Amino acid sequence: MAQITKETIIGDVLDLDETTAPFFLEMGMHCLGCPSSRGETIEQACAVHEVDPDELVEKLNAHLANK
Repeated sequence: MAQITKETIIGDVLDLDETTAPFFLEMGMHCLGCPSSRGETIEQACAVHEVDPDELVEKLNAHLANK
């Protein structure tokens, strides 16, 4: 399974596994389908939404590891 980092593009995460979408919605990122959000890194999106990118990366990797 791929390792998610702060530099990973959100679109790549969603393409890898659609079940990661709730983690982005939880942080307030409700426009997952728009081109700009899919092209942002996790770190960029977290900065805009004032979320800790390390915490989100940890949640995503734990979720993917448990699949």
